[in-house]
Amino acid sequence: MSLLQTPFRYDYVGSFLRPERLKKARADFESGMINPSQLKEVEDECILDLVSKIKDLGYHVITDGEFRRSTWHLDFMWGFNGIEHKKTLAGNTTFDGEAAMIDDTYMISKISVKEHPFVEHFKFIKALEDENTIAKQTIPSPGQFYAYFTGAELLTTTLDIYGTEEAFADDVVKAYSEFVAEIYAAGCRNLQFDDCVWGGMVNPKLAVALTGRSGQQLEEYKKLILDLNNRVVTLAPTDLIINTHVCRGNYHSTFFSSGAYDGVADLLFGEEHVNTYYLEYDDERSGGFAPLAKVSEDKKVVLGLITTKTPALENKEDVIARIHEAAKYIPLDRLYLSPQCGFASCEIGNKLTEEEQWNKLRLVKEIAEEVWGK
Repeated sequence: MSLLQTPFRYDYVGSFLRPERLKKARADFESGMINPSQLKEVEDECILDLVSKIKDLGYHVITDGEFRRSTWHLDFMWGFNGIEHKKTLAGNTTFDGEAAMIDDTYMISKISVKEHPFVEHFKFIKALEDENTIAKQTIPSPGQFYAYFTGAELLTTTLDIYGTEEAFADDVVKAYSEFVAEIYAAGCRNLQFDDCVWGGMVNPKLAVALTGRSGQQLEEYKKLILDLNNRVVTLAPTDLIINTHVCRGNYHSTFFSSGAYDGVADLLFGEEHVNTYYLEYDDERSGGFAPLAKVSEDKKVVLGLITTKTPALENKEDVIARIHEAAKYIPLDRLYLSPQCGFASCEIGNKLTEEEQWNKLRLVKEIAEEVWGK
């Protein structure tokens, strides 16, 4: 088993653009032209090719690029007992004016998890580790799961099933802890909580609209989200590295939320018990670096200074200057570099080519080696 630990000086969030061959296979599967085994064969081959390219580029973390998923979060939820989904007939979420075509996902009974499909997905990537690489598994955070089913649109259904939000929160912690135990037994030692909840909370108006809460109720809700994440971390094995990525939305090169980290820094940076924060910092929507002074103890920050939303390469000197600006608030030796998000949080992917994707990662590595050394 590889003993390497995330993060690395040059790193990435997790998802990659799906190759056209994989997109066709998924479409053929949806239309009934190929069976699950045939789809898996294509997925396997595309993942093997992806990992080979990651290794050739010299990166030390490997993922499956989320090639077996439709979306970064919903496929994980579908692996829970009590959760169902169906194809949406119309876009159900607005990203900067674009409607996202993602499945309607809803609860039909109390949740539990056993033999989650992501565990088998992880075993495939785990087997590809070598002395220079470690496999990372990305999943939506416990708070993200909870927020999805207690937001303004779905809270009534959740209360019909659970009676109280507290009862649902306890089951989220229980089910997540069961999943963590399963994937830990499969050899996972680096887990990443992807989290759009905090990315929504940075925008006060959006936070009210999404949660249906305001004022003190909203503040208590934020503390509950924090507590859920921390309870799962506390129950996890002590040698499991748990990091988090905070996102403001990433669908087809569009975004969902805007706002600086200032309003959530005390809770998110000061009190969440994760090892590392992967943070969006690719444009003015993310605000300044001053909130990084709230990052507690020896926790680390991966600066997402390279955008995955557009193909143009950033100016290297500008990025280096921004790293040193961030180092005014948190020591340089606790800083790392990555793209701001994945390249394909949903299988539609962002608006750049695969070669432009790899150019972004080459730039991240080049900058990191110049700032921190090889």
